[in-house]
Amino acid sequence: MIRFLLAVLLLSSTLRAAPFVIEVVDEQTNRGVPLVELRSSSNVRYFTDSAGIAAIDEPGWINQKVFFFITSFGYEFPADGFGEHGTAVEVKPGGAVKLKIKRLNIAERLYRITGEGIYRDTFLAGRKAPIEQPLLNAQTTGSDSVESAIYKGKIHFFWGDTGKLSYALGNFQTTGAVADLPGSGGLDPSIGINLRYFTDATGFAKHMVPLKEPGAVWVDEPLVLDDDQGRERMITAFSRVKDLGTCLERGLLVYNDDKDIFERLKPIPLNAPLAPNGHAFKVTIDNQPYFYFPRPYPCVRVKADWKSVTDLVDYEGFTPLKQGSRFSEEKTQLDRDNAGHVRFTWKKGTPPLEPLQIDKLLKSGKLSKDEVPTLLVDVDTKKPILLHGGSVYWNDYRKKYIMIGLQSMGASMLGEIYFAESEKPEGPWTRGKKIVTHHHEVPGTFGQQAENMDFYNPTQHPYYDQQGGRIIYFEGTYTHSFSGNAERTPRYEYNQMMYRLDLGDPRLNLH
Repeated sequence: MIRFLLAVLLLSSTLRAAPFVIEVVDEQTNRGVPLVELRSSSNVRYFTDSAGIAAIDEPGWINQKVFFFITSFGYEFPADGFGEHGTAVEVKPGGAVKLKIKRLNIAERLYRITGEGIYRDTFLAGRKAPIEQPLLNAQTTGSDSVESAIYKGKIHFFWGDTGKLSYALGNFQTTGAVADLPGSGGLDPSIGINLRYFTDATGFAKHMVPLKEPGAVWVDEPLVLDDDQGRERMITAFSRVKDLGTCLERGLLVYNDDKDIFERLKPIPLNAPLAPNGHAFKVTIDNQPYFYFPRPYPCVRVKADWKSVTDLVDYEGFTPLKQGSRFSEEKTQLDRDNAGHVRFTWKKGTPPLEPLQIDKLLKSGKLSKDEVPTLLVDVDTKKPILLHGGSVYWNDYRKKYIMIGLQSMGASMLGEIYFAESEKPEGPWTRGKKIVTHHHEVPGTFGQQAENMDFYNPTQHPYYDQQGGRIIYFEGTYTHSFSGNAERTPRYEYNQMMYRLDLGDPRLNLH
């Protein structure tokens, strides 16, 4: 009996130390693909980590052939003779197999940026992870919606609601971290990001906007500019919310370098027609620098100086509304010239039209499609794209402004990402190409069934551009929240994913 127990313990120890390793790689790049689901015929699910590794440690599978259904959003594994997308592998402790998967997305999924267990399976496989904190960083398990800026020579990242390993609730007053720029101690963005979180006394990500009032605090893209004394400062707009539909407070914050927190600077009325919002970017027009704000198109701007940014009366909207008016359904007042043509111009105190408002005016006949410079159409399907959000930056390689935009109510609710470009920041934005999907058909008991996930608030990080802007990087929030999918993806849920896109890809020809 003693010998039997020792043998069992030895076998158990061996299995824990040497799992069977499945590595899934992109057939185009031979790079590991994260977020690939491997589901056995008994519905045991594994997901590859950021190196494309799944460490298999099921004791009942030892020396057995195990079939895995293999699926991943935007990727396709070859079908076998029976039409099943998967394969059988012989599970041997310490063994390994490399499987190739075809990428359908134009953009390439690289790695998960936030949360715990980013390289969990790599660690279990006894392999080396490329980042300093591959398993757990600042006790965080999930972070929502990224904003970032280069400040004091470092990349400053900020996220919204953040999960905590030791408790059901976490940080709902903004999480922050810094990272070094590539070439100044930072990793190549194709490898990863070494995040150094701002933490509290317990080691958890601290509140970057520590307000006493109740509610979650979400910040927008920070603006870095000189104040009236010539000092470099970082300010941002914020919203304190009760829930998605109830905003309790808006305002401007300024960063306190001594405390590494944001503090209130100036309130913003809840009904302000124009205010900073979204992933800001800088543009120089006739030697005058401006900050532009995509909402979701770049139709709000302000001069990039301290006085203008902090005074709402200086903000302008690129809008067809009459000066000082607002959208009002059938009573909407449009600015037309003497010939009756609608004029989209920059106006102070007048908001731009939102995509849903434009859609209503198109359906009512008050606007026609050829009058709207912010109306993306899918170049493949010729169908209009209802844009929800995204980012816009000048690109040296394309010699245009490029947009990484999120479609609302597409194949998935908030998981379809588009590429678009324009000569000017305010447009026209007319053609878009899908580069990422979070919709696929999966085998089910009664045939194919749709499965969706969200990937919202995508933003490009232009400071990571490579090859003169030909290679760009963007991240977004992966979650099931609005997808209609009941299942959360372990570890990936409510976290940030990084993609890269080759702007030299001929599929990005929008003509």
